[in-house]
Amino acid sequence: MAFKKSIHLSASEDRLEKLIEDRLKPGADRATIDERIWDLFGEEWCVMFTDLSGFSRGVAKFGIIHFLQTIHESERLLIPEIEDHDGILLKVEGDSFMVIFRNVSKALQCCIHMQRTLKDYNRDKSDEEKVLLCVGLGYGKMLRIGDADVFGAEVNAASKLGEDTAKAWEILVTQAVRDKAKDFPGVSFEEIKEVIPGSAKSYRLIYTL
Repeated sequence: MAFKKSIHLSASEDRLEKLIEDRLKPGADRATIDERIWDLFGEEWCVMFTDLSGFSRGVAKFGIIHFLQTIHESERLLIPEIEDHDGILLKVEGDSFMVIFRNVSKALQCCIHMQRTLKDYNRDKSDEEKVLLCVGLGYGKMLRIGDADVFGAEVNAASKLGEDTAKAWEILVTQAVRDKAKDFPGVSFEEIKEVIPGSAKSYRLIYTL
């Protein structure tokens, strides 16, 4: 199975690379090549980016072992929630996850459950031991390259929201997520002032922690 997965990813990456090379040739019909790329790799997903609040400051203050411990605990606590809500974890980079979901409602449920899991975990922890999560969500058509990566405007917006804009406990979403999940029970959406490239408007999820 692992061998088959490796071949699958390589085939996707090789196909995309060849099409990009064709696109760069003088006189290339870029519109047709772009259409082929979207036909091959274009899919609708909800993408989640997570980040740990104050993480860099914590590393500087408490050292690399504390860094590794916090990473370990975040993965132990949060990856089961991702799996329970049918998310696909594509990347773990430092203290950040990139996850995709077919279903926007499940992505929102997952975010809320992750925050509640951390609230319970942090209850008896000292400030330096707490795991504080920031989340950004985007939704729409994007290029999915096997289980290696996704690309698109909503991906970029979700990354900006989750990794740069959100504060501890916040779940920030793009306009597309809000429109798709406006009837999601028990929550509301509050527009934020920050202008995020890739999304006309962005919102803070108001939920019960």
